[in-house]
Amino acid sequence: MTSPDIRRASLAEVREMDERGELHREDSAPEEDGLLPEDFWEKAALVAPSRVSVHLKVDARVFDFFKRGGKGHLTRMQDVLAAYARAKGG
Repeated sequence: MTSPDIRRASLAEVREMDERGELHREDSAPEEDGLLPEDFWEKAALVAPSRVSVHLKVDARVFDFFKRGGKGHLTRMQDVLAAYARAKGG
């Protein structure tokens, strides 16, 4: 699944966003960019991930199908399982 914060842009559009100061730079802290409120770290809490690691046997044809899609095949498999669970009320 794609994050709502991710979008496509041409090189020209990226350059325009850079000129307007809209791009986040790795060498600057989010606080310096004004992206986080001043009290962010005071209210921050550590949240444990909700994933578990399992060993799952799948039919070779199913695995090959996802693997042919390239890198990220395990994530795609997870996405399909999550969609099925949601459809079934899980």
